[in-house]
Amino acid sequence: MLMFSGTPQNKSGAPENEAPIIVGVDEAGRGPLAGPVVASAVLLCKGSPAGLADSKQLSAKRRNTLDLQLRETCYWAVGIAEPAEIDQLNILQATMHAMAQAVAGLAGAMGRDPDEVLIDGNMTPAGRAPQWRWQGRAIVGGDAIEPAISAASIIAKQWRDRLMVDAARDHPFYGWERNKGYGTKEHMEALRKHGATPLHRQSFAPVAQLALL
Repeated sequence: MLMFSGTPQNKSGAPENEAPIIVGVDEAGRGPLAGPVVASAVLLCKGSPAGLADSKQLSAKRRNTLDLQLRETCYWAVGIAEPAEIDQLNILQATMHAMAQAVAGLAGAMGRDPDEVLIDGNMTPAGRAPQWRWQGRAIVGGDAIEPAISAASIIAKQWRDRLMVDAARDHPFYGWERNKGYGTKEHMEALRKHGATPLHRQSFAPVAQLALL
């Protein structure tokens, strides 16, 4: 697991100590055949941008703008589970671990634990990631209705997209700069022709079945 975190450039934007600390968590990259799963945890602060929404509903240009603004004005952290960890744990467990890592990083950046963690989806990492110790609440469709989760979805997606664009330079055949590791026709054809890379998830059926071809 890898973790990165940041704090608001203007510390006056942080909430007062007595205010409840409610953070949002979301992930990007559960479905692709290659690359990591990235989870983000975000505490919105004074000066955070307006117009937050589910990252999938935003244009690439708008996501990029919001990502930069969020990382300037918010407390944030990302947790990353690499493909080998996904293969070892399975994608659900790896996602839960990445979420826990992101919240741990955010707590470290804030200097305190959150009072509540809002998580996109229908489950929390409680009982699924040993390091999880916070009060969590799962919200189906939360990335569209809870601004803190929307913020986390934006940071997670942008962070992962950048990783896949970088990875495409080392593995140029698979079109990751376009498909971000998802199983597009272009990606599948390259898999059949060139085989799997260390960034492919060996436990995912389309990759595992290459050995049978």
